[in-house]
Amino acid sequence: MTRHPPFEQVQNSRPDFDRDARFTYTKTPQVDWKPGQGLNNLPGAEDFHAATPFREIDVDSLTDKGPLYKMMTWAITPRPVAMVSTMNQDGVTNLAPISYFNEVNHDPPMIMISLVAGSTSNGLKDTANNIHNLKEFCVSIISEPLIEAANYSSINTPEEVDEYSLCGFTKRQSKSVCPPHIAESAFSMECVLAHSYPMYNDSGKHTATAIFGQIKRFHVKEFVLDPEDSGWKLLPEKYRPISRLGGLTYARSTIGYELQRPVWDQVKDTEEVKAALTKSASKM
Repeated sequence: MTRHPPFEQVQNSRPDFDRDARFTYTKTPQVDWKPGQGLNNLPGAEDFHAATPFREIDVDSLTDKGPLYKMMTWAITPRPVAMVSTMNQDGVTNLAPISYFNEVNHDPPMIMISLVAGSTSNGLKDTANNIHNLKEFCVSIISEPLIEAANYSSINTPEEVDEYSLCGFTKRQSKSVCPPHIAESAFSMECVLAHSYPMYNDSGKHTATAIFGQIKRFHVKEFVLDPEDSGWKLLPEKYRPISRLGGLTYARSTIGYELQRPVWDQVKDTEEVKAALTKSASKM
């Protein structure tokens, strides 16, 4: 078994965090990309060619599904991180970072979080138990200035320990639900439980629960809103959201580029589109 160096040793071997980096826009990777081209011309793009070798993994043939967690969390990235705030029946708050998370609809506004099963009598962790009992929760998004505190909330404390105090986050009173949200977060959502779906493995063991929350109220810090866009667009250079990759790895968002969606009526008669369709038909 390969032994990894201590985490502190690995940290100390790396360059300092670039505190001065700011979000910027660049051109797209290949501004003269043509319909039907496929891969762009970035260095290394040839590694993604259709003919390069694959490893195929038949899930049903695996006796140990554990390695799938490592592969999937490194492959399905980047993922936003939800700081989920809940409350138990005694009014004790709980805070937990969840990276199985995303938006799923805007009308009604809906998000989804997935919580792995716990070791309690009903197979649910504190967060899932609290959501099922109270039918309410809050989700706050994590920006760079909050990352260390957010990560510390993943500590395996007893139920009665308040993660807000350990992290140093401030509880901000919600208006539509009982659980508070993180006052330091630039974007928080008050949610009510809409659907809950338990998931079972092939042996019938409960392994996770997917929870859908309908958003009843948003809280957005004014400084991240674009004043030139009627206050609906968030400025990434102000918001500075982080994402989760695999293992212990987080990522920052410092560079963006914009791509327009093509409009069929505007491109259907161009020679490039006709050539791409002709080429595709000849392969059938």
